[in-house]
Amino acid sequence: MLLRLRTCGGAAPASAPALFRARLARPASSTAYAAAAVSASSSALEELASERKDLAKVVLKKGKTQIFRDGSPMVYSGAVDRIIGRPPPKSGDVVLVADGTEKPIGWGLYNSVSMFCVRLMQLEEEARRDPTCALNMERLLEARILSAVNLRRSLGLPSANTNAYRLINSEGDRLSGLIVDIFADAAVIASSAAWVEKYRQEIQFLVSKVDGVNHIKWRSSADILKEEGLDIPEPKEPASSSCSTVKVMENGIMYLVSLEGQKTGFYADQRENRHFVSLLSKDQRVLDLCCYSGGFALNAAKGGAANVIGIDSSGSALDLANENIVLNELSPEKVSFIKGDATAFMKGAISKNELWDLIILDPPKLAPRKKVLQSASGMYRNLNALAMQVVKRGGLLMTCSCSGAMTQSGMFLKTIQGAASMADRKVTVLRQAGAACDHPIDPAYPEGQYLSNYLLRVT
Repeated sequence: MLLRLRTCGGAAPASAPALFRARLARPASSTAYAAAAVSASSSALEELASERKDLAKVVLKKGKTQIFRDGSPMVYSGAVDRIIGRPPPKSGDVVLVADGTEKPIGWGLYNSVSMFCVRLMQLEEEARRDPTCALNMERLLEARILSAVNLRRSLGLPSANTNAYRLINSEGDRLSGLIVDIFADAAVIASSAAWVEKYRQEIQFLVSKVDGVNHIKWRSSADILKEEGLDIPEPKEPASSSCSTVKVMENGIMYLVSLEGQKTGFYADQRENRHFVSLLSKDQRVLDLCCYSGGFALNAAKGGAANVIGIDSSGSALDLANENIVLNELSPEKVSFIKGDATAFMKGAISKNELWDLIILDPPKLAPRKKVLQSASGMYRNLNALAMQVVKRGGLLMTCSCSGAMTQSGMFLKTIQGAASMADRKVTVLRQAGAACDHPIDPAYPEGQYLSNYLLRVT
């Protein structure tokens, strides 16, 4: 997998959009930046900013600097003491971020509306080591996307049997608010930050240069962007640039992915957990709850399960799931999907004394915010208690939470224990996992960790 781009410091490709070439060339002295000697006692960013008279400086409160110096990218408004610069910066502007003595610790992109007033893009130490991308968002974008491509290549993605993966994972790839998933020759770009919308043309161009990408689907998270001060209208993409579905392969299993589906259309984060299910399924009766397009169910069937049932409330998701049965030449007698509510299905199964050897429970995000964590904990507890009653004693339950608030609270395992008590069962943790390796997490931003996956033995 290659990225047809130059590294920081070179000329923009002739095929780049005119606006992008103009932005990439600005400031004209950027090559001089790289050659400039920065004295050990001075700030690299301050020297580089000396030619940018319009550059504002966001000064942090005393005692609020270290977390951002350590790499946390989200500068919240409560950490800001004052803003130096006239006229004041506008949303999307490049700004310096400085400590209480006004010495820069990094630079980022300003937002006058969001509770996160700056998204830090580069620290002072990084600018000192390599000033070629300092204060230049276009060059930084190019460098970070190239780095993301190289990381996935080192992880073996794409491969002969997997061409669905995450290329850019927001803060994990140090591009906060930007997600890019690759599905065969299509790239789905998910935007949840105002700066991403501002640099849409540049991002689309750079992603289009990733080897094998022929289609781009842009998906704006309208609700989140409202909090960023943007009111995003309904997308109106030309038919020639859009494709509604694409066939992908993951660990040798074929999937039909809807680019209009949930999130980016497919949950690549569960790839390694789905494969693990295939290793557990031989001759087992398997139940996949909240199955979406059948990822876990298909892996169970391919792993030799005796019988697999998938349950989901979404008719469109199950249309994909049934297409996937055909794509993988599986017998409908071996794997089938039922439209229905997971809770109602499990209650019905309990009344009929139905049991399964292996159950996967992967509900949608029940705790999108910390303020609903308590009520969400109750929903997770109830769902898991029901699941424990329909898995045979000694059987396995793989239970998941994709709620960042739940994962980061550390409450999920306690919630599972509460469910076991409700169900009069004992559980043992056999495996604990999260998102696949193409979803890197920056330890300076632990909020990026959202997926919890526990494999339990239920007795």
